[in-house]
Amino acid sequence: MQSGQGNTREEIACFLETNGLGIDDDIAQFVIARYQRKLIACAGIAGNTLKCIAIDTEWRGTSLSLTLLHEAELQAAQNGEHHLFLFTCPGNVKSFRGCGFYPLVTIVNRAALMENTPIGIHRYCSQLRSHHLVQGNKIGSIVMNANPFTLGHQYLIEHAARECDWLHVFVVQEDVSSFSFKERLAMVRDGSRHLHNVTVHPGSAYIISRGTFPGYFLKDKQVIDKVYAAIDLTLFRNYIAPALNIRHRFVGTEPFCQLTADYNRAMHRWLEEETGIAATIRVHEIARKTDGNNIPVSASAVRRLISERNFSAASHMVPETTRVYLNSGVPHSSCLAERLPAEV
Repeated sequence: MQSGQGNTREEIACFLETNGLGIDDDIAQFVIARYQRKLIACAGIAGNTLKCIAIDTEWRGTSLSLTLLHEAELQAAQNGEHHLFLFTCPGNVKSFRGCGFYPLVTIVNRAALMENTPIGIHRYCSQLRSHHLVQGNKIGSIVMNANPFTLGHQYLIEHAARECDWLHVFVVQEDVSSFSFKERLAMVRDGSRHLHNVTVHPGSAYIISRGTFPGYFLKDKQVIDKVYAAIDLTLFRNYIAPALNIRHRFVGTEPFCQLTADYNRAMHRWLEEETGIAATIRVHEIARKTDGNNIPVSASAVRRLISERNFSAASHMVPETTRVYLNSGVPHSSCLAERLPAEV
């Protein structure tokens, strides 16, 4: 059932509200169950993520949840999505384990991230290790959207590369940005090609975009943002960083966006504090590169200039390798022709 069918979507929203849940806007489809015309269960599908899952109280503890999740997985498979993720409350983890989902990260009393395979994250990390592990005393990392890749991004990469024996740069994979993932990955690769000790990675499904993080089971937006940061950073610390011996993470200071500034602060908590689970990762906040007026270079400013069709001003804030996207909109053939690995 397509979520765009207004009356049914309103019915689902009311059902979710009755169960203490909200509804996320990015859901493309719902799988629903009825008994004597009454809606008794629903599961939303948004790309590779199942969300907005609810079972009527009278039907909990039955096989309905297993049937519902199975039907949702079949529908997702028809959409071409076989590797699925699920965000839920920690109290529901046991139930979803019985439906074939396995926990990746649990933030106590807040949220849990699960996937529908017991080996997904381990297979991904094994591939990272076998293809991209580089020995060195100081292995660093950066995670970026690069929407688009600016002189500020290039400055951060160059600064981190000078400080590290090897630097791993991960480009967030979801296509929820102004520039497509392929374009952004190409920009970063072209803009850092002159550096001999840098590997640019497709971010993979295990580096989560804030734009696709669900908040249907969390009422407070500030709590949603904090939980998103906690899950994303814990995934990185517990799985990705150990696979590549990463012990340092670099990020630019954030003078404008409160959401990004909060995420930077969360890095210090979730990466640097001793937990006994995985090695600590030192966070390096690097002062942002500024323009001639001492204003920090930002991708949002470049996007604003592009929307105003002021390509000349925008071009002064990006490296030459990015300008082709601003001036012509034609994909950069040297990188966009490359076949992107599925996971690495």
